[in-house]
Amino acid sequence: MTNIVQAPGFLHGGDYNPDQWLDHPEILKQDLIMMQKAHINTVTVGVFAWALEEPTEGVYNFSWLDRVFAEMTKIHGHVILATPSGARPHWLSQKYPEVNRVDEYGRRHTHGFRHNHCYSSPVYREKVREINTQLAKRYGQNPTLLMWHISNEYSGDCYCDLCQANWRKWLQRKYASLDDLNRAWCLSVWSGLYSDWSQVLPPSPLGETKVHGMDLDWKRFVTDMTIGFYQHEIQPLRELTPRIPMTTNFMADGPANQQYTPLTGLDYGKFAKKVDVVSWDSYPAWHNNYESLAETAMKTAYIHDQFWSLKQQPFLVMESTPSFVNWADYNKAKQPGMHILSSMQQLAHGSDSTLYFQIRQAQGNSEKYHGAVIGHDDSTDNRVFQEVAKYGAELEKLAEIKGATKRVRVAIVFDWESNWTLNRGGGFGRPTRLGIQTLQKHYAIFWGQDIPCDIVTSDADLTKYDLVIAPMLYMQRPATMAALQAYVAQGGTLVSSYFSGMVDEFDRVLLGGFPSPLRDLFGIETRELDTLLPGEHYHVRYEGKTYQTHDYDEVLRVTTADVLAHYTDNFYQDTPAVTAHPYQQGMAYYLGTRLDRAFLTAFYQKIIAKLHLANQFVTAPSYQVSCQTRYQNGNQYHFLMNFSEGPQNVAIQRPATDLLTGQHVARQLTLSKYGVMVLREPL
Repeated sequence: MTNIVQAPGFLHGGDYNPDQWLDHPEILKQDLIMMQKAHINTVTVGVFAWALEEPTEGVYNFSWLDRVFAEMTKIHGHVILATPSGARPHWLSQKYPEVNRVDEYGRRHTHGFRHNHCYSSPVYREKVREINTQLAKRYGQNPTLLMWHISNEYSGDCYCDLCQANWRKWLQRKYASLDDLNRAWCLSVWSGLYSDWSQVLPPSPLGETKVHGMDLDWKRFVTDMTIGFYQHEIQPLRELTPRIPMTTNFMADGPANQQYTPLTGLDYGKFAKKVDVVSWDSYPAWHNNYESLAETAMKTAYIHDQFWSLKQQPFLVMESTPSFVNWADYNKAKQPGMHILSSMQQLAHGSDSTLYFQIRQAQGNSEKYHGAVIGHDDSTDNRVFQEVAKYGAELEKLAEIKGATKRVRVAIVFDWESNWTLNRGGGFGRPTRLGIQTLQKHYAIFWGQDIPCDIVTSDADLTKYDLVIAPMLYMQRPATMAALQAYVAQGGTLVSSYFSGMVDEFDRVLLGGFPSPLRDLFGIETRELDTLLPGEHYHVRYEGKTYQTHDYDEVLRVTTADVLAHYTDNFYQDTPAVTAHPYQQGMAYYLGTRLDRAFLTAFYQKIIAKLHLANQFVTAPSYQVSCQTRYQNGNQYHFLMNFSEGPQNVAIQRPATDLLTGQHVARQLTLSKYGVMVLREPL
């Protein structure tokens, strides 16, 4: 695979903020020495430095940034240079108040925290273009410039008059007339019909319109506005530095409520098409008190795999922490060894970097207690610095893996728009929709058996996969249904479930029950969906064993499918619960109920065996030890990682060489607590 990021090995480093320490030259001098001791080779600079780069309008100050480039050049390092639009300077907010965002209650923000600017503002767009042009002219030809970091963690929406005008223009481009808009949003309900475009406002918490189609289109609009702002940001950079790749850091939701999932506010599937390299900020809640370490690792692996899948190429971890975060309710430190283990997991799932927020811990304000490579004690002897330095040295031993690809035969379908509609819709159980969490439960079966998965969008090419898992694909366009049909017809194996194919692209219920393409594909008709209360359970019988259902039981009628499991109680006793349907050259399975991991393990085991998906390197996979493999230059690189609190024995099919120790490893090996081996094996 071509290395888009032109560096000889993995990137190691992260956010560096010398602009916070300009009155401490002794600290800046020490930073360079300590970074070399930690094997830091990359710094991300300028993320929130606009006020220093342009202290007054049209007056620029880059002397401090010049020094960063000069110092990194001396140590043969790299600079990832950020555009500073994520936090504007005071003079800009004061002179041009239109750049300040307006919230959903109509309140215009004054200058305050970061990420509260208006994407529609012509003034803001022009000022961003000016500062970005200055940066590109000054540093675009500097050989130490590795890539552009565009803004930071794009998020949020604005309800100002400019954004409202753009909202109406966006709708007018999408809908030919108000009549089309009224039909799409079902506005005859509650006398909501529009008679003039000026009546169309954004969704408002004050109005409580409950117009589902409006909410869906607003989320699409916000994604398009954000992408449009990003594309405006990069215009001068593309013109002046066409060979320098560009990224912006995506995010994950949480961990909150004991969950850890990709951010869903923006459609990253759409956004990823506009960046050269996907990057994201990884902050799992290691050592929590609500799940096993392996369970946290599984959820984190799912997100890594999703960001890999967006472009089917190596991604970057743009931010992580070597110790702890500072924004959670309880900010727990990583245990000894966890930093190296969790960072190796990033590489194992396709990252070509481990970058931190941040290199030096801040002295004041919101992030002063966020973990860093260099702590407030300014010491190279503390545990965190020592672990970072050890990991940096190990990264250098793994340089040959950078850019390596993956080979994946299983895909799980996640659609941002479908997830929006699933969460927005009325009825059923609001707290128990849990679309992404349900996908993670399916993913866990394969992660626990060391079978790699891609997490793909609904418009992805499915033909490369032997198995496609698409449960709870609530919103389906005709093109999606046709793609699923074609995939199975050509020999693919598909698994779907309840909450699938229920609404169209306008979030309107598809009339007539299960859509005819899905009825033909699965050989069933759906009759009704029963929502179970907390603590309420019923049962299904599958291959001689009884399994407990929870949250949702769907009543099905079989037309041409085979029944694999049936309900044993409630009013749907003896009716089908799980079906299989041969469809031309392939097979389509349907799960009519939500079942626990024991059932999913039994159900998928037969499919894994039939499709010969089992891992061919680890003899007896376990949930505590993860094996992930990358491929490059005639070699396969197996990352063995122990996500448990004690040593684990592992049996492998063939001996290999551990790149971290240089030792030859036999077929029986032991991983210490949090232990990692990276085994190279010729293909």
